Amino acid sequence: MNQTATLKRTSLYPLHLELGAKMIPFAGWEMPVQYAGIIQEHRTVRESVGLFDISHMGEIEVRGPQAEPLLQKLTSNNIGTLEDGGALYTCLLNQKGGILDDLLVYRISEGQYFLCVNAANADSDFQWIKDHSGGFADVDVENRTDHYSLLSLQGPRAEEVIKHCMNESVSRIKYFHHANLNIESMPVMVSRTGYTGEDGFELFFDSKFAEPIWKKLLGLGRDYGILPIGLGARDTLRLEMRYLLHGSDMDTDHTPLEAGLGWTVKWDKGEFIGKEELLRQREKGVNPKLVGFEMVGRGIPRKGYPIEKEGELIGEVTSGTSSPSLKKSIGLGYVKTPFSTIEMEWDVVVRDQRVRCRVVQSPFYQPRVKR
Repeated sequence: MNQTATLKRTSLYPLHLELGAKMIPFAGWEMPVQYAGIIQEHRTVRESVGLFDISHMGEIEVRGPQAEPLLQKLTSNNIGTLEDGGALYTCLLNQKGGILDDLLVYRISEGQYFLCVNAANADSDFQWIKDHSGGFADVDVENRTDHYSLLSLQGPRAEEVIKHCMNESVSRIKYFHHANLNIESMPVMVSRTGYTGEDGFELFFDSKFAEPIWKKLLGLGRDYGILPIGLGARDTLRLEMRYLLHGSDMDTDHTPLEAGLGWTVKWDKGEFIGKEELLRQREKGVNPKLVGFEMVGRGIPRKGYPIEKEGELIGEVTSGTSSPSLKKSIGLGYVKTPFSTIEMEWDVVVRDQRVRCRVVQSPFYQPRVKR
């Protein structure tokens, strides 16, 4: 059987083909990995503005008087701090503190929340939330992934582009906040969030509006040097920022403390799934730890490459690339905690060759988001 026959496609699939996109399988979807080329697309987002189709992401709605207590139980961050129009990054945990997924929680109004989750986990996240909602009266959980399309407009000129098609000012939307606006007569939830380190917006809307909104943004962005951007540049952009990828840099075998996401764990918010194990881990210390590193020798680190210190296996690469912004090869990997100190050097095994690396502070690239 042809593998592509079983893959899902976003509403913009025909337009991606018209633009000459190279399509690849990703998380059960057939997605554009590049158009003009990864390096050019990466630099476009850093220097001007780019448009991503990320409609493969999942959307889940949680509604009802006890929606907040349910989400407090299931996630690591404090949902109670959200006000209407706010957004919060958090982790969905299992009983052992492992990361089932990382997600954004948007508070629409009291008792009404909108969750954006990773594509590969949309169905399992929905089922996990649904299964745990039984003890909470009057909570409705609905998987709305098939209803929504999602575009991401990212780059230092993103606001200049989007303001031309909104009926209201987007300047008032603060970082990690959202608002319901319109592009012409098409309702759009506009969120000032992203996965690139640049200023930008993520736009959620009914999939029937995908084609006109995509064309509108590309047309308005022409004078600003806009390009459509594929998953290849999305990956290099997020890695420069040390934004983690679920299934690579974090998973059910690692906790937020091991992954460097301890800031998402709010210990004083009350009980939540996985808290007991996280408390135990905090007390005894974490091992291994996720670290950022740069290559001293020549070579590009890739997921799964062994990490060694004087011939001893001490860890494994989870993500790696040649950074277009920094002109050097960078990566993330889990290593035994004694080998996680900044400036410590060890080797990544690249095609049977040991290549020297150095642990460095991350993010590797300094963000320019509007906060």
